[in-house]
Amino acid sequence: MTQAAEKRQPDATTAPVPDGGELEAIAARVQASGTSFYWAMRLLPAARRNAMYAVYAFCREVDDIADNDDAPLAEKRRALAEWRDEIDALYAGRARKMISRALLGPVREYGLQRRDFLAIVDGMEMDAQEAIRAPSLAVLDLYCARVASAVGLLSVRIFGSYTPAADRVAEELGRALQLTNILRDLAEDAARGRLYLPRELLDAHGIASSDPAAVLAHPSLAAVCRDVAAMAERHYAGAEAAMAACPRRAMRTAATMLAVYRAILGKLIERGWTDLDRPVRLPGLRKAALVLRHAIL
Repeated sequence: MTQAAEKRQPDATTAPVPDGGELEAIAARVQASGTSFYWAMRLLPAARRNAMYAVYAFCREVDDIADNDDAPLAEKRRALAEWRDEIDALYAGRARKMISRALLGPVREYGLQRRDFLAIVDGMEMDAQEAIRAPSLAVLDLYCARVASAVGLLSVRIFGSYTPAADRVAEELGRALQLTNILRDLAEDAARGRLYLPRELLDAHGIASSDPAAVLAHPSLAAVCRDVAAMAERHYAGAEAAMAACPRRAMRTAATMLAVYRAILGKLIERGWTDLDRPVRLPGLRKAALVLRHAIL
């Protein structure tokens, strides 16, 4: 699909554009979230940065719905269905919520695709339906594609790249980041009854259970985690190779995200898989160095 074709969006509408206060509120929400992506997003020019903040805020909204353990399933489904309706309203030019109003300009300017927003909601529905436990590799890949690679596809367009190579960056990097998150959050997810380690790898290392607590206590857990870490590293390598075919400046933010999360994966491997409650974080100075390294490219 050409850049011109991708940028064809609904005509101007009656939906009010967000004012400066709303944009500041969204930016403050992103900063307060503590995401490792915040400083990478700061590398972007103001308009692209605000677009990324709006995409991230949308992701947080639907993720919070799926992760609300106190809400009954019917309520989660209703709330996610409301966001599906809001996405339709956004693309019809009638955005009503603050976040979707903030997305109205980026959708037109950067050719953001409705299917990618809907894929993110689909991924959140996978989490909302029931606690995921030991999915197959195919289901895990679909989950990563929806909750992470779809975000990447929106992001690379905001960064300014519309090529197949940029799409490949999004597909590969999204999966790498999500697998890293899965390894980082093993204990937290298990406390909520979730286990994203794939069934095939558990079976390969003699773990028959799908109970999160039992799997995390199994002596073969480390072998499974090493295999998942290797999967993540293959995706990082794939993303890095695809970036080489993209405009360098357009990929600065993606390259920063890759460097930060790859370093987190390295810290996880260094820590090992027996002290899962011990958090893994990059020291502030190291994270700053990675951001600055790509800021000057």
